[in-house]
Amino acid sequence: MKTFRMFYMQTGEMLCFNGVDLVTKTPALDSLVHKKYLTREKFAGAFSLTRAGYSEMRDSGPSE
Repeated sequence: MKTFRMFYMQTGEMLCFNGVDLVTKTPALDSLVHKKYLTREKFAGAFSLTRAGYSEMRDSGPSE
């Protein structure tokens, strides 16, 4: 969630990961998709926040 917070992401906005960043973050991103905090987009390495994910990001604060 820290990466989404860093870019001031809103619900439905797409954030793309690639290369080493995608490889290293895939387990965490998959976990967030499973929790329904993120939606996997059709574009490779792209994810967007769900409403629940946006709330979780806001509630988790900058210390995550």
